[in-house]
Amino acid sequence: MFKQGSIHSHLSLRDKIFSLDLVLVSCILILGIISFFAMYSTDGGEFAYHTKSHIVRFFVFFFLFIIVSFFKANFWYTWSTGIYLAFLTLLVLVQLFGLTASGSQRWLNLYFLNIQPSELMKIGLILFLAKYYHRISSGDVNRFKFLLSPIIALMLPVFMVLTQPDLGTAFLIGAGGIVVIWLAGVQMKYFAYLGGIFLAITPIAISFLKPYQKSRILTFLDPTRDPLGAGYQITQSKIAIGSGGLFGKGFLNGSQSYLDYLPEKHTDFIFTLFSEEFGFFGSCIVLLLYILITWRIVSIGNMLRDTFGKLFCYSFATAFFLYVAVNMGMVLGLIPIVGAPLPILSYGGSSMMAMMFGLGIVMSCRIHKDEHIG
Repeated sequence: MFKQGSIHSHLSLRDKIFSLDLVLVSCILILGIISFFAMYSTDGGEFAYHTKSHIVRFFVFFFLFIIVSFFKANFWYTWSTGIYLAFLTLLVLVQLFGLTASGSQRWLNLYFLNIQPSELMKIGLILFLAKYYHRISSGDVNRFKFLLSPIIALMLPVFMVLTQPDLGTAFLIGAGGIVVIWLAGVQMKYFAYLGGIFLAITPIAISFLKPYQKSRILTFLDPTRDPLGAGYQITQSKIAIGSGGLFGKGFLNGSQSYLDYLPEKHTDFIFTLFSEEFGFFGSCIVLLLYILITWRIVSIGNMLRDTFGKLFCYSFATAFFLYVAVNMGMVLGLIPIVGAPLPILSYGGSSMMAMMFGLGIVMSCRIHKDEHIG
């Protein structure tokens, strides 16, 4: 079933444990601990459903992160196409049998859990494209026949996620794929052509947006146009963050959160709740942790010799920080609300699974950095 040597490594378990990047592991664990307290706060200071579920999920997926990191990087290289196709199949199944909630058909019931395949595709696409560009020479990157496959691989999941509809996740999947293509050395003129096509079809695309999606864009341009309707979330988010001041109101003392003025506080707006309670200083600590994680992923990419590992690490680092920037920009009113969870901190099993899976592959490249890929 597996290629000989794709799993087994000459490294012992002890060698693998001592090869873990302790800074990266520490940052993940600290973020996890912060998320426990944040989730406890969203449950009103009680050890209720969201808190219990989030803690269990974190430790399960942290264990997944360690397991994934112990597999040889060559294993993930070998099976990257299969992983991408498996996630693509899940997206097709969502279209056919998916669960609908809040007007979107995004989840698939696997009986033992509900999964959101679009979150997993964020990693699957980067993995697939990293292998693709590892296998072709730098001189062939800009030839037309080698441009076609990555464009198709990118557009298929983006289109399927758009039809769910989930504009925010589709954008993040597409952005992750574009980062890989750009880092692989595709000339800027092709991105200019793509940008021109995008601008040309934007008016047409807007006509296909759902009413709530159009409302979000209009609310971003003028949050006061409907303060009790479409603009309610972002207005309350700004009030909560601003009221936190420099050092915050204190743990479990966030009025916007406790009086239920803030919707979706355990998912997309978890950063708002944290900022209200711990202020600008606490928010900077969280941002610093995300910067440290991004820096460590890039540092791991710097020490690798193979194209696959470098492309995956650099692309995942860029995409990871983009996920953070989009969420924080959204709750601060800098960009429209798009429904993007904050990595590790937000409640959501599929998002956390995807991030831990991606981080595990990065760590796998770190542990097996001296082994041949391909």
